[in-house]
Amino acid sequence: MGDLATKLQEELTCETVFKIGGIGIAESTVITWVIMAVLLLFAILMTRNLKVDHISKRQAAAEFIVVKLNSMVEGMIGKENRKFVPYLITVLLYIGVSNVIGLFGLKPPTKDLNVTAALSIMSIILIEAAGIQKRGVKGWCKNFAEPIAIVAPINVLEIFIRPLSLCMRLFGNVLGAFVIMELIKQLVPVVLPLPFSFYFDIFDGLIQAYVFVFLTSLFIKEA
Repeated sequence: MGDLATKLQEELTCETVFKIGGIGIAESTVITWVIMAVLLLFAILMTRNLKVDHISKRQAAAEFIVVKLNSMVEGMIGKENRKFVPYLITVLLYIGVSNVIGLFGLKPPTKDLNVTAALSIMSIILIEAAGIQKRGVKGWCKNFAEPIAIVAPINVLEIFIRPLSLCMRLFGNVLGAFVIMELIKQLVPVVLPLPFSFYFDIFDGLIQAYVFVFLTSLFIKEA
C-alpha cells in the first residue's frame, strides 16, 4: 500500500517543466499542447485536396468521422442548439485523447485538477451565456425564482455546484481508474491486468469524455 501511495502522489504531482517570463508551465499544459498539435495535424492531413466528385478514401473517412461526431453531439443537445456542436466536439476529442494518451507513456492532462477545473469553468460560462442569449438578462434572472421565489438561493448555488460536479466527476473517474489498475497489478499476475488496462485506459477514458459532453449539453438545454 505504501508503494501505491507513492505512485498516487506521483500521479497527482504536476511538475513545472519550464518557465516563460517567470510563469511556470506545467507538465499538463505541455501535454495539452502536444494533443492540440496532434489533432491539428490530423485535421490538416485528413482535409487536404478535398473534392466534390470522385473523393479519395481519406476524404471519405474524414467525412464519416465528421458526420458521426456531429450526429452524436447534435443528438445530445438538439438541432435548435447546433451552434454549440463545434465546441462540444472539440472538448470531446480533447478529453478523449487526453484520457488515452497514457498508453503512449505520457501523463493524461485530466489527472491535473487544474485542467478539469478549467474545462468545467468554460462549460459553465457557455451554459449561462446560452441561457442569457435565449431568455435575455431579465428572463435569465427570473429563471432563478422558478418554480417559486423561495428556491432562488438554491438555483443560484447551482451555478457553482455544476462546474464543481463536472470537474470532480472527470478528475475522480480518471484518478479512480489509475488506483484500481495499480491494485489489480499488485494482487494478480502480470498478464491478467491487460484486459482491465484496455477497459480503463481506453473504453472508460472515452466514456468519461462522452459523459462530460453529455452533461454539458444537458445543462445547456436546461438553460
